[in-house]
Amino acid sequence: MNENFIVVTTYDIAGLEIEEHIGLVQGSTVRSRNIGSDIFASLKNVIGGELVGYSKLLKTSREQAYSRMIEDAKLKGANAILGFRFQTSTVAQGAAEILAYGTAVKIK
Repeated sequence: MNENFIVVTTYDIAGLEIEEHIGLVQGSTVRSRNIGSDIFASLKNVIGGELVGYSKLLKTSREQAYSRMIEDAKLKGANAILGFRFQTSTVAQGAAEILAYGTAVKIK
């Protein structure tokens, strides 16, 4: 789906010319934990180790936010995103927003 779409964390792409700056694009998702994950996480806090359920939840959330950002850029006519970043914020107890954002551009 996104094979030919360029996304970089830098503000230029070596060897490519930016034809047009389109502007901010973003994609986000809000996710909450479930009671099963919370109970398992409490046990892991006692014995230590990776919280696998939370790691999977965050990975899925990042992928969804990233895909939504690319779709936003495509709808605006872009073929690349510069300055890509993720941001996470708590929106309620047990729920967080994952935001993917960057600057949409057209490259030659």
